Amino acid sequence: MRPSARLPGVLAALVLAAGGVAVAAPAASASVQDCTKYVVAHGVKSTSDVAQACYQGSIGNQTSCVATLQQAGLSSSDAGGACRAAR
Repeated sequence: MRPSARLPGVLAALVLAAGGVAVAAPAASASVQDCTKYVVAHGVKSTSDVAQACYQGSIGNQTSCVATLQQAGLSSSDAGGACRAAR
């Protein structure tokens, strides 16, 4: 098969893959934003560590989320609340 004949197929696959990511992304980022807002409302600045912790919470890794938010300065109960907001 000539390379020029494969190009439309490859481009179609890339478009479909990108569309799948775009559909899945909003739910995760909304929950990360909820978690981040919770953290800021409880007196801790939003940093890349906070965002990463909230992301971990959004994918179900509550242990990592809580531990990282506690290191950022949240109490155990506030960290747990923020990680629940990430789900």
